[in-house]
Amino acid sequence: MLGVADFPYPSRRMPVLASRGVVATSEPLAAQAGLGMLQRGGNAVDAVIATAITLTVVEPTSNGIGSDAFALIWDGKTLHGLNGSGRAPATHSLGLFQEQDLQEVPARGWLPVTIPGAPAVWRDLHRRFGKLPFEVLFEPAIYYAEGGFPVAPVTAAGWAGSARTFGQTLTGPAFRGWFETFTRGGRGPQPGEVWRLPDHARTLRCIAESAGEAFYGGDLARTIATFAAETDGYITADDLAAHTSTWVEPISASYRGYEVWEIPPNGQGIAALMALNILEGFDLARQPRESAQSYHLQVEAMKLAFADVQRYVADPEHAAVPVPGLLDKGYAGERRALIGDQALAPAPGEPARGGTVYLCAADGDGMMVSFIQSNYQGFGSGIVVPGTGIALQNRGHGFSLQPDHPNVVAPGKRPFHTIIPAFLTRAGEAVGPFGVMGGHMQPQGHLQMVVNQVDYGLNPQASLDAPRWQWLRGREVGLEQAVPGHVVHGLHSRGHEVVVQHSASSFGKGQIIRRLAGGAYVAGSEPRADGCAVGF
Repeated sequence: MLGVADFPYPSRRMPVLASRGVVATSEPLAAQAGLGMLQRGGNAVDAVIATAITLTVVEPTSNGIGSDAFALIWDGKTLHGLNGSGRAPATHSLGLFQEQDLQEVPARGWLPVTIPGAPAVWRDLHRRFGKLPFEVLFEPAIYYAEGGFPVAPVTAAGWAGSARTFGQTLTGPAFRGWFETFTRGGRGPQPGEVWRLPDHARTLRCIAESAGEAFYGGDLARTIATFAAETDGYITADDLAAHTSTWVEPISASYRGYEVWEIPPNGQGIAALMALNILEGFDLARQPRESAQSYHLQVEAMKLAFADVQRYVADPEHAAVPVPGLLDKGYAGERRALIGDQALAPAPGEPARGGTVYLCAADGDGMMVSFIQSNYQGFGSGIVVPGTGIALQNRGHGFSLQPDHPNVVAPGKRPFHTIIPAFLTRAGEAVGPFGVMGGHMQPQGHLQMVVNQVDYGLNPQASLDAPRWQWLRGREVGLEQAVPGHVVHGLHSRGHEVVVQHSASSFGKGQIIRRLAGGAYVAGSEPRADGCAVGF
């Protein structure tokens, strides 16, 4: 199990093998920025931070300086969790939305903007684990922002789509900064076109020189708050000053001798753990990977987990989230008993109570980091603070406006969060970090990466290359075009409403690093993205 297994049909790429360090992410320039830190004597945390900062420049379609971020850090002996999600402004009572007769938090504009958490995560990770000087980690990003970088093809396609959509839908002074920063004559860049982001460079230099303090209590904070006040926004200097990251105990579920780890709620990582608990009761390996029955069992387990997560998960500082009950193996058995030969229309049970970039890195000393950073829905809210390059996220769109829902919007509350890093261990030893970005695809991708590796013995690259599915709603399930026809027909016969989706982008983009028994690393990178795994 978990060796470098052959894939049952041709994999698109071979995995990367390295012994001194490895970085994997969705953009090659960012991956090499992180690798450069390892080669300069930095550790995996230094590499992850430099990669994450560089991604705000070279892949702004998925993340930015105004993002949130989460991390799982294996320090060689222990796994640590960091929740860097931002909170709602002090103005965000339910009444604010009811006064505007809204049924959901909008996706664009000021209303969905929560306090950005990424700069604080960079600072807090470095303070606890970093090795190189903090300012050094910003050098690659500043270099590309000032001097320019050729835009990668998948990034360019997403950028162009946002330019078209925003050009048709976003008007008014609040959105002026986005068009000034990310378009030229109303268009985004072509693949390979060199693009410069000088405002990003100035802001990143300010964050680097102030060790992150300028963003939450200095010049940048004042600039953000002033722009909000001028454009009917809600973020104030006090909101920014109050932001903190939170060190958390990771949560886990055992799966066939391995432990799968996630950040606890307010994130949706618990959905992957719940689905694996349900799935563990089936002898999945007896079914071929490309069989309708294997797909059916995975989809049914996932939809039951999602039904509970959408009902119960919220910010635990504001609502009682029944994490032990949701992860209880007995409760998983109750949910498993609901799975039969036909597709379910899922409903929540009663547990006992008590736009995104993913990257990972590992170094020669055994430190490994699983890290995710996102604006949400591409460029986020569509608001960029003029002159700064700070694209503000729209994570508040994840709040509920139902008064009795645990995830109902409230001042200072963190919304239900889709971005989730993951980690795998066995018998107390690290196996490695992994993740799949992409909204509600993320826990579904986590489940599929675990199944691919543990049940079917695939190496990291083969695991990422394999065809994917995603539960959409009710009995509706999306399949990639590469899924064999007999699987499509088999799912139809089991009552699934199958949609073969032509766009690979909706199936997530992942990275995996695994440590081998001899101490070397094997890594894979998402073929549906621009990126790569690099090592030395």
